[in-house]
Amino acid sequence: MTLENIKSEMEANVPGCVLEIVGNPSPSGQHSLRIDPAHAVAIATFLRDAEHLRFDYCSNVTGIDWPGKEISEKVKAKKLVDGAEQEVEEIRKTQTIGHLEVVYHLYSMEKKHGPVILRMRTEDRAEGVHLPSLTHVWRSADFQEREIFDLYGVIFDGHPDLRRILMWDGFQDHPMRKDYVEPDDYEYEPTAHDQVLERARQHRTVMGAQ
Repeated sequence: MTLENIKSEMEANVPGCVLEIVGNPSPSGQHSLRIDPAHAVAIATFLRDAEHLRFDYCSNVTGIDWPGKEISEKVKAKKLVDGAEQEVEEIRKTQTIGHLEVVYHLYSMEKKHGPVILRMRTEDRAEGVHLPSLTHVWRSADFQEREIFDLYGVIFDGHPDLRRILMWDGFQDHPMRKDYVEPDDYEYEPTAHDQVLERARQHRTVMGAQ
């Protein structure tokens, strides 16, 4: 089945769901389907349980950070120039709201087809970082959702054991976010790179001055 067919079936079987096909211009052509978080669990359950689909295996879950950015575009506007109205070209700048995205790759081991790629977006990168967990649909999503929580800060509502998996409990921030700033207080290690050693030296200098 094509992604368009699957989209149509989900719209017919999950009332109210909002779906969007996201094209992939690369040679692989692996297009994906952006789903609305409110219907994510119902959509996932349909993909897993529908007799002709049986997407019973989630092979991979990844996170993406999309920071907000400024977009400049040329627009035409009418203004008074030397007392006469003229059409001039201006640069209009707008600021987009950043968000986090989670991507699920699905296969059917029973039917031997796939992948189908699902995407979900958070509202923003600050307070609106909640998404529904799909671990209860695909058990293999458990540790991978924990990793995304740890490294990106997405809070998966309904996850059975949502806690850090790579960083320690007291660690602040999320290392895979694009605005993450590395600390300057690294402990010395025999294989440390020159830049790490320089940050550690500067940190000791500053702390010594205090």
